[in-house]
Amino acid sequence: MKALVIAEHADVARELAGGARELGSDEVSLVCFGGAVEGASDKVLNVAVPAGALVDDAAYALVDAANAADVVLVEATRRGKVIAGRLAAKLGTAAAGATVELTAEGGRGTYFGGVAERVQKSAGDKQVYIVAAGVCDASKAAGAGAAEDVAWVAPERAAKVTGNVERQKTAADPTKADVVVSAGRGFAAEEDLQKARDLAAKLGGAIACSRPLTEGVNWLPTELYVGVSGITVTPKLYIAAGISGQMQHMVGANRSATVIAVNKDKNAPIFKQCDFGIVGDLNEILPALTAAL
Repeated sequence: MKALVIAEHADVARELAGGARELGSDEVSLVCFGGAVEGASDKVLNVAVPAGALVDDAAYALVDAANAADVVLVEATRRGKVIAGRLAAKLGTAAAGATVELTAEGGRGTYFGGVAERVQKSAGDKQVYIVAAGVCDASKAAGAGAAEDVAWVAPERAAKVTGNVERQKTAADPTKADVVVSAGRGFAAEEDLQKARDLAAKLGGAIACSRPLTEGVNWLPTELYVGVSGITVTPKLYIAAGISGQMQHMVGANRSATVIAVNKDKNAPIFKQCDFGIVGDLNEILPALTAAL
């Protein structure tokens, strides 16, 4: 079986290449737009994006590579989803989204806003899966990585980049952290978030949040929002402070090894989904935890 892996980030590219091996692929071709990835695939396809062009439009240059593959694994980024959709259309198939596990039977993924799961597999010969970071085992990736240049194919009606504004990262990346302290609407004031930051710093982790803190009050940047339309995190420890535990949020955190919930409402749904729960005021509990460490 042949596989094509497409990613924006080098670490996720290696994970998806490992996932392709676990599916039984004996030939893996890899495209990464976020840096070199060595020793992870049999082939490395180099696609040079011309100045002013969109990475999204690289799909048209990869049609032949996708046609030669039995399965296509694409990183679940905004650009990746566009590429996956375009390639699936060219292949006459569909792209399975929200994939949280790859098996021979298909991709297990979430739907209805994360409240349910299903296994999806195309009825045709070609499979396209959109896969989040942390789903596949990077240690399974291997290969000589023979380089091969792929010519750019411009779409008939191409969009053009007219300007770029670099987004400043304001905190550690929670998708890469072993410990994540996540804040919810239980925080009454923006300055109270320092208690979450202090605990995360003491644990050597990162902070994250639920949707209301990014789209409701704009206290934290969107790249820290955990949930069905945000990021997925897979830390060893996830501390949810002031988060009610709606499925739309938990789908982004439920693959954490251990979940600790802190909430003053003893009936909060999160207490049915966590490993350990603390009922109480987060303004008292978080500083006490920080001081005890």
